[in-house]
This record gives sequence, C-alpha cells and structure tokens, in this order.
Amino acid sequence: MKVLLLMYQDEKALQKLPREEFGRIHGAFTAYVEALNKAGALVANHGLRPTAEAKSVRKDAVLDGPFAETKEQLAGYFLLDVPDMAAALGWAKRVPTAAWGTVEVRPVWT
Repeated sequence: MKVLLLMYQDEKALQKLPREEFGRIHGAFTAYVEALNKAGALVANHGLRPTAEAKSVRKDAVLDGPFAETKEQLAGYFLLDVPDMAAALGWAKRVPTAAWGTVEVRPVWT
C-alpha cells in the first residue's frame, strides 16, 4: 500500500533554531531516509520551501501564502510503499518531525 506522510511544523520556530540544533535535525532526517531506503519503503520525498513562497488557488483567485492560517505549516512529505497501515504508522512515528510537529498519514488512491 502506498501512503503519504505529511510533515507539519511551525516553520518560524524552526528558522529560529541555533545552527547546531538545525544540524542535529538534518542528521536525524538523513538517518531516517537511509533507514527507509534500506527497508525498500521510500518511493519519494521532498521538503517544501517556506510558506512565504507559496500560492493558493481558489476558483479564479490566486492568493499569496498558504490558504489556512495555522500554527503548523506543511513542510514536506515522504511517499512510502509499505505492506499495511501498521507499517506506515511505525515509519510515521520515526519521522524526526514527530518530535515537535505533526505527521499525517494518508493512504494514496490506487
């Protein structure tokens, strides 16, 4: 089954982190991606640029930034191919973002 792990976090708080802490987080993501690759579960992943660079389209309008005003913003995703939802949730708990943000697990229509 394919699932999308959507990572939500407070991008302003992340931007204020000391360089050493940001480096530790980057290392955690690198290790996570290596584990996904070793397990053969990773299909694709990307981080997203800040919401200040986003546009939202609604009917005929194009708006700057994300549509919803929320504390946490969508920061990136992992597309996984796993045997079942239990495996997907296991991987979601290991996403470094889960320590300070939210990881939404969404099955993909096939």
